[in-house]
Amino acid sequence: MIREMMFQGNFLIQIITRAFWFFAQIALFQIIFSEVPEINGWSRDQYFAFMATGMLINGIVETFFMPNCANLSEQIRTGRLDFILVKPVDSQFLVSLERINLAMLSQVVLALGLLTRSLWRIGDPLSIFQVSVFLFYVALGVMFFYSMMIVTACSSIFLGRNQGLYDFWFYITVFARYPRSIYNGRDDSRFEAGEILQTGFSYVMPILLVVTVPARVIVSTLEEKHWAVVSLVAAVVGMLIARVVFRWSLNHYRSASS
Repeated sequence: MIREMMFQGNFLIQIITRAFWFFAQIALFQIIFSEVPEINGWSRDQYFAFMATGMLINGIVETFFMPNCANLSEQIRTGRLDFILVKPVDSQFLVSLERINLAMLSQVVLALGLLTRSLWRIGDPLSIFQVSVFLFYVALGVMFFYSMMIVTACSSIFLGRNQGLYDFWFYITVFARYPRSIYNGRDDSRFEAGEILQTGFSYVMPILLVVTVPARVIVSTLEEKHWAVVSLVAAVVGMLIARVVFRWSLNHYRSASS
């Protein structure tokens, strides 16, 4: 909080920028849905619930984990990582949660507002179980993205600097901004380019499931239950891989004082 208040101008600019991007996205898809009733099975309000779910997951990740993972290379360069490693607390925990980007909480608030409005317009009753499962898969989505982020950040130990983390994050998450069904092919007689992306980002690196599964849960359209299982396995395996990679990278870390 103190760090953010020291640079109030930057804090406000981040909030304004996020708000502009948020309303620009809504305006864009309002225009699209004014011309078509649905997009590959997603109605206007269902799609906005999907969009809100994606913004919620990204908002949580960018609030708590992104600034810290991006700062790992600076900790290595300045030697501050040495002080973290000697503390009697898990090093990965300290590296991941050293500071919080409070400005990104505005995206979480906006996402929750959009999600609430979309569900209200859809009008279907929600059960406590349904909301609980939704929150569970939102948490899994955060875990999956975090595992990708920490693995990428660990490359700083070997490269010295990793200024491309934000670029990598943008290029990867851009695929998760759209529902999995968007990549469905139209010709059953051949395997189309969209289906190649759909298969790769559903089984190899299941980015398409991170937002689609919780969004379909909350709007009651999750018919293919096995995707929920794949999403669960991907999050757990991702966290295990992230832990192994982090510990392995630390074993190859050369102290700034050495």
